[in-house]
Amino acid sequence: MAGTDVLLKVDKLVKHFPIMRGTIFRKQVGAVRAVDGISFNVHRGETLGLVGESGCGKSTTGRAILQLHRPTSGHVIFDGIDLVTLKGEDLRKMRRKMQMIFQDPYASLNPRMTVGEIIGEPLLVHNLASKSESEEKVEDLLKLVGLNPDYANRYPHEFSGGQRQRVGVARALALNPSLIVCDEPISALDVSIQAQVVNLLEDLQEQFNLTYLFIAHDLSMVRHISTRVAVMYLGIIAELAPRDDLYANPLHPYTQALLSAVPIPDPVVEEKRQRQILEGEIPSPANPPSGCHFRTRCPLADTICAEVAPEWREMSPGHFVACHMVH
Repeated sequence: MAGTDVLLKVDKLVKHFPIMRGTIFRKQVGAVRAVDGISFNVHRGETLGLVGESGCGKSTTGRAILQLHRPTSGHVIFDGIDLVTLKGEDLRKMRRKMQMIFQDPYASLNPRMTVGEIIGEPLLVHNLASKSESEEKVEDLLKLVGLNPDYANRYPHEFSGGQRQRVGVARALALNPSLIVCDEPISALDVSIQAQVVNLLEDLQEQFNLTYLFIAHDLSMVRHISTRVAVMYLGIIAELAPRDDLYANPLHPYTQALLSAVPIPDPVVEEKRQRQILEGEIPSPANPPSGCHFRTRCPLADTICAEVAPEWREMSPGHFVACHMVH
């Protein structure tokens, strides 16, 4: 279970991608504001679920935390060290403690390497094991994720999607990290396989005291695995709360609309409840609305929502929301 000590502190994180024009004299004419000033903490041993619709900046947040995208501004303090200030060898050393499980198990494994080489590569890159030690460790890791150690000499194309994702998990575990960013690790898999992979992640978390940032858009899966949940919309975090609190008492209109779309497996309850359908399209991150980013689709929007960006407020212990209309 999560302790109270903070492993990762994200402070006013911003990541803008430049929009360039011109063929010879290229100049910047705008920016895609993928992540627009978000702050949150992740405690040691917990799973923070990060949810939101496609294009809201979830994956960019995960990559900016690991410095795969260098942030435009803000701070990412991991284990007391600000990663934004690190470069070269210093950053490489910190990378051992942070790993990522990618969304697409087909694209994230090198088709020319055997599974044994893929899982053992981090050990050799960081000079943590000789060739024979690495082979031993690979066998242990394959067993750990529920695969036959004899599969080490096979290539990724010989595995199913679920098995490939297990290989991805084994690779992430090779360096004994403290933080794993799971970037929609189950969205490309069949529903029957999804539960197996999530159960595997939970077992491993218990065994190695891992901390997860679990990025997803499947709200029922996030409810199953997360300790706390952050809801993201167009580059900002709208609401952050302990899991049960968020699902029982969503405060932000966007969270309410998201949760109303999750089917309930009880026909009597399902028939009685109100669906909230959001009007209009999600605005472009290159030109987000003034004030509150959600106001163009919000049923409660008032004039203040267009003029002032809502403040990030703690409404009850651990339950934060950014909305003018919540009192």
